[in-house]
Amino acid sequence: MRERENICNYLDMPLQHGSTVILKHMRRGTTREKQEELIQTIREKVPGIALRTTLLAGYPGETEADFEEMRGFVERSRFERLGVFTYSHEENTHAHNFEDNVPEEVKQERANEIMAVQEQISYDINQTRIGNTYRVLIDRKESGNFIGRTEYDSPEVDNEVIVTSDTNHLRIGDFANVKITDATEFDLHGVPIL
Repeated sequence: MRERENICNYLDMPLQHGSTVILKHMRRGTTREKQEELIQTIREKVPGIALRTTLLAGYPGETEADFEEMRGFVERSRFERLGVFTYSHEENTHAHNFEDNVPEEVKQERANEIMAVQEQISYDINQTRIGNTYRVLIDRKESGNFIGRTEYDSPEVDNEVIVTSDTNHLRIGDFANVKITDATEFDLHGVPIL
C-alpha cells in the first residue's frame, strides 16, 4: 500500500471489541494490546492510511469495565472510520448459547457513547483536511450537489465529499481533484480544482 499509487490507503479491520476479556470470549485469538500494536505498526508502515473498524456493544457478559476498556481503546486508536452494532443472538455462532444478559437499552447506550466519541474524532480528523486537495470519485448527483468519495471512503458507509453543482460541472464516474473548504463530523465540502 505504501509503495503503489493504484492501491487505496484504506484498510477495514473488523476488530469487534476493545476489551481483552471480551475478545477472549469471542475467540478472536488476540488481545486489546495486540490490536493496539497492530494499529501502530500499520500506521508506521503506511503513513496517512485510513483505518476503519466495526465494534460490538453489549456482547454477553460485557461489564461496565469491559465497555470502558473498549471506549479507551477507541479514544487511543483514533480510527478514521468506525461503526458500532449492538449484539443480537445469531444462530450457529459461538455466542448463541450464551445468556444475552446485557439489557437492550444498555447495549444502545453503549453503542451511542462509542459513536459520540467517534463523532468527535471524525470531526477533528476532518478539520485537518480543510485546505487540502484530494482525488475524488464522483458517485452521484443529488439535491443540487455532486457527491463523491476519496480513497479513504467506502461507498454508502463512510464520509462523502459534497461539491455544489450549480457552478461546477462534473461527470458521474469520473475523478476530480477537489479542494476541501469545509468539514463536518462525517462529510467534507469542496470545490473542484481544474
